[in-house]
Amino acid sequence: MKKIAVYTSGGDSPGMNACIRAVVRTGIYYNLEVYGIKYGYDGIINGNIKKMQSHSVSNILQRGGTILKSARSNEFRTKEGRQKAYEQLTKHGIEGLVAIGGDGTFTGAKVFYEEFGIPVVGCPGTIDNDIYGTDYTIGFDTAVNTALEAIDKIRDTAAAHDRVFFVEVMGRDSGYIAIECAIGGGAEMVMVPETSTTISEVTDYLKNLRKTKTSSIVVVAEGDEEGGANTIMEKVKVDFIGDEKKFKVTTLGHIQRGGSPTAKDRLLGSRSGLSAVEGLLNGQYNCMAGIINDQVVYTPFDDCINKSKPLNKDYLKLQEILSI
Repeated sequence: MKKIAVYTSGGDSPGMNACIRAVVRTGIYYNLEVYGIKYGYDGIINGNIKKMQSHSVSNILQRGGTILKSARSNEFRTKEGRQKAYEQLTKHGIEGLVAIGGDGTFTGAKVFYEEFGIPVVGCPGTIDNDIYGTDYTIGFDTAVNTALEAIDKIRDTAAAHDRVFFVEVMGRDSGYIAIECAIGGGAEMVMVPETSTTISEVTDYLKNLRKTKTSSIVVVAEGDEEGGANTIMEKVKVDFIGDEKKFKVTTLGHIQRGGSPTAKDRLLGSRSGLSAVEGLLNGQYNCMAGIINDQVVYTPFDDCINKSKPLNKDYLKLQEILSI
């Protein structure tokens, strides 16, 4: 293998640039030509492919987002689109790919490998931390710290006005951001997709809590089965006639994806990028380079895509005990 390429796909996450930097410089270290593909799978189809040098990735370690840009590609979902992508890679002589992204990215990479045999190794880039085969995903730690900083500030206003704030964080299928923010921010309650919490349970808990506390924070993962934070608040405040103005919602949204990555995400991105390149050179194809118990582990895309990553039960117990 002499030529490889790297791309980012799906939602951006802090630390992707650290991963890109590691792929490029590790490739150069092993005497490979390394190419960067802009705009993910659309970039492969359209030949948006450029050779990268060591200086191409200078001064990006501390930057959020991705210098290679990101996009979702409907054309790549078609056999014709993937054929165009294969022709572009063949034209540039590229023999292996490093895909930085989440399960959607890995699904595309898996199909592409199975159809055309282009070796691909993935790096887990998503703030949700919902990918099987790695303890943490690139961007998760930064997202938690960003959300936690916001929750700390909301706490001040909640206390000043004796209010109940429902704070919605990202996590369509995973409550990892929510549970870590709840524990770290001292939230009185957390609602996540992995556990069932009814509106009546929330109402009863808050009513009982008001006997000892005048303000509360409820952290809600966007994918909770009862709905988002605004939907849940509207259902709950029906049982608090006369105190409706005490209930507020803050949706943190896309600020969780941005910002300078933490040291942990820079290190994780760097290790993942290096491991992906070494995986390509050592025949580890159609898989993701993750970190489990501080050791590099190559997990087949099939498992990354189809196996769920359970929420840490110790965290749920910790939140329950400490929120009393």
